[in-house]
Amino acid sequence: MKLAEALLLRADRNRTFEQLRARIAASARYQEGEQPPENANDLIAACSAVLDELERLVRQINQTNAGTLMPDGRTVTDALAERDVLRLRYSLLTSAADAASGSGQRGIMMRATRSELKVVTDLDISDLRQRAAEAARRTRELDAQIQQVNWTTELVEP
Repeated sequence: MKLAEALLLRADRNRTFEQLRARIAASARYQEGEQPPENANDLIAACSAVLDELERLVRQINQTNAGTLMPDGRTVTDALAERDVLRLRYSLLTSAADAASGSGQRGIMMRATRSELKVVTDLDISDLRQRAAEAARRTRELDAQIQQVNWTTELVEP
């Protein structure tokens, strides 16, 4: 199995877990004299099996990522860490630019007279947006490289 296939399977198992959890919550309590929609104990057992499979997949994926090299020589694990930080950096820069520009701040009145307080910023909004665009570009490029490696790498077997 390719690493990318295991990642898709992991996502599927996560979805299945969430669906089972919702079904457990819907079946855990019911009125006396009525039947629950489903047997909550059976659902918990099914959920436990899904979690066991998910744990096995995550272990294999992590082992594969730690032992697989990207074209630039670093491990996939290192590339994933960089991608995560790039995404956080993008989020930080865009939210700072939005805050400085007043985006999303409804109801804030602009100064009408000299005696009212003036709203100012010390942030260079253009620079923040440019840096955010650069982080987004780097994220896209790195993500494409990671995806390519994912589709050409065999998953480590336990």
